[in-house]
Amino acid sequence: MKGEAMEVRDASPGYAPQVEMRVVPDGYKQTEVGVIPEDWDVAAVDQKGEVLAGKALAINALGVQRPYLRTKNVFDGRIDTTDVLTMPMTDEQFRQFQVQRDDVLLNEGQSLELVGRCAIYNNEYPEPCAMQNALLRFRARAGVCANFASHLFRYCQQTGVFARIALQTTSVAHLGASRFERLRLAWPTEAEQRAIATALSDVDALLEALDRLIAKKRDIKQATMQQLLTGKTRLPGFEGEWAVKRMSEVADIDPENLSSSTHPAYAFNYIALEDVNIGKLESYSEVTFSSAPSRARRKLRAGDIIMATVRPSLKAHLYFSIAEGEWVCSTGFCVIRCRQEVSQPGYVFQHLFAHPISKQIEALIAGSNYPAISNKDVRDLELRTPPFEEQVGISDVLSEMDAELEALQQRRIKAAALKQAMLQELLTGRTRLVDPMPKECANG
Repeated sequence: MKGEAMEVRDASPGYAPQVEMRVVPDGYKQTEVGVIPEDWDVAAVDQKGEVLAGKALAINALGVQRPYLRTKNVFDGRIDTTDVLTMPMTDEQFRQFQVQRDDVLLNEGQSLELVGRCAIYNNEYPEPCAMQNALLRFRARAGVCANFASHLFRYCQQTGVFARIALQTTSVAHLGASRFERLRLAWPTEAEQRAIATALSDVDALLEALDRLIAKKRDIKQATMQQLLTGKTRLPGFEGEWAVKRMSEVADIDPENLSSSTHPAYAFNYIALEDVNIGKLESYSEVTFSSAPSRARRKLRAGDIIMATVRPSLKAHLYFSIAEGEWVCSTGFCVIRCRQEVSQPGYVFQHLFAHPISKQIEALIAGSNYPAISNKDVRDLELRTPPFEEQVGISDVLSEMDAELEALQQRRIKAAALKQAMLQELLTGRTRLVDPMPKECANG
């Protein structure tokens, strides 16, 4: 088999159902799930651990009330016990369905993209608890690292392996205990399992630390906004009263718009509502006026603020800073163009995410079946305005905090990408963390 180019199409529920093979390297072997190291084996899940579905929900059954975990408690890589329910169970049932430290819990029934979502249980709940039948429990056998199994199953969920074997019923997909048990995967030696689990857990710890730091920085930014944008805290060197002004007093609203007389060949970059996500431009379209959506009307200049007026509570607002090219946004936005020496764009933009403006918007859309505000509503929004120089100072402080947050978020994106690359390398054996076992040992 070595030295031959071939294509393997595995119809069984394996780790890699379709793999295009090239030359098999020394120290590796061709298997039903692809090329793996010679000292790895391919085995069904139930050969590596005991699989059990949880107890069916029965409100009026015999027994005493016992706590149990369900899908709402099991997320990708973490157990959340803030909302644990109870149901009656006998002592025998409770012993059967109880979860223990190092059990891997998987969502048996979920949406197709989330079926099999799993985490390892580390006694997060302060007292003994069981599991409902919407969860599966994998309890590792001797010689199997439970932490490795957790990473392997998470990878299967993220790459669609579980979705391919799940049974879809209406909007719910079921992994199924029997289908999961039969799933054949590539398993390293126990020593390599532990090395892989340690490496991946270290990256998980980095991601969790970054998440905590990002959340802390967000809270600090929100508190700082509350103090600075209301005048409760003043920057050094500034004093005096602030004025409450309407948006129309400090900015021009929708100052430039395309019309029906616009030349059909006029080319521009178009920003739709879905292209903006909380201060970030995530995408745009290159169009001409003749091919553009009918909502493509608001012309933009660098320094403009675009404020979502459709579903404004989602805060799809953007400070537009691109000076090159022609840009147009949807009429689902309102364009705010600050007046020179009257209002500072960064200061006004920060207000769109602060409580005083959010409170006014919530009052405008309360009780509405279609949550939207008009450009007249935007003109009438009120904000507290200090002298222009103080606006600049406040904007600089908050912009620096935004830059810190953005840097942390980019670090997290890179760390997450690193983990995905590590998963692909380590769980397929392309990169080894232990010295390969000599061939005679691997063959017994």
